[in-house]
Amino acid sequence: MFTFQNYRESAELIRSRIGERKPRVLLILGSGLGFLGDEVENAVAVDYREIPHFRPSTAPDHKGRLVVGELSGVPVMVMQGRMHYYEGYSPEEIAYPVRVARLLGIERMIVTNAAGAINTGFSVGDLMLISDHIRIMGESPLRGENLPEFGPRFCDMTAVYDPALRRMALEQAQAMGLPVRQGVYFYFAGPQFETPAEIRMARTLGGDAAGMSTVYEATAANHCGIRTLGISLMTNMAAGVTEGRLSGEEVNAAAARAQKQFTALVLACLREMK
Repeated sequence: MFTFQNYRESAELIRSRIGERKPRVLLILGSGLGFLGDEVENAVAVDYREIPHFRPSTAPDHKGRLVVGELSGVPVMVMQGRMHYYEGYSPEEIAYPVRVARLLGIERMIVTNAAGAINTGFSVGDLMLISDHIRIMGESPLRGENLPEFGPRFCDMTAVYDPALRRMALEQAQAMGLPVRQGVYFYFAGPQFETPAEIRMARTLGGDAAGMSTVYEATAANHCGIRTLGISLMTNMAAGVTEGRLSGEEVNAAAARAQKQFTALVLACLREMK
């Protein structure tokens, strides 16, 4: 269990490294999407291993560092890589950076991920604004002693993904002529891809996309008052939707192909968050 002092120690180290910069938006970049962190202007990068109590990111292609600077003129803190449950981390450890970001003054978050399309009306390359999520496995990042400095013991989960931010993102996409989906993100623990039977279950329960991240960070953000916009990139059709087999290489290749539209949407949303 982390103490409030642990979070303060992490925030103080980051402050000592970023100087007068005051990030306002936290951007969490998922698998294959870390390239956007390299676009940050006036950037200062801090490796996770240098921050007290942070855990290193071991997932392939995750750089495992914070980048603080500006994107579209907005002061941002970018997580180039995240922690996952399948790496052996607890939900509390996965959500830890979000709470540290709150202490640094972050008020809004854009969380992204690579996901498998459960909805048969979706296609590889589609962007989906997350309207809600389903988590039927794994503990909550809020389990254990509550830290009232961040939020209440029992927090409301009605609007984890901020409806106003989602409307704004939809308007920006429409203005660019960029088609986007909206749907429910179904969390799986990984690291193995889901079975066709699991995907059929998820579809029956209302899931539109399957992934192995996001819900712990979003839950912690909701608890401590950070408004969240969630964006999923469909990098593959989920198991059983087609006859093909799944691989991590497929995910990264699809992310690379979608780089232009993904970047355009995120930057447009950031400009509206000024």
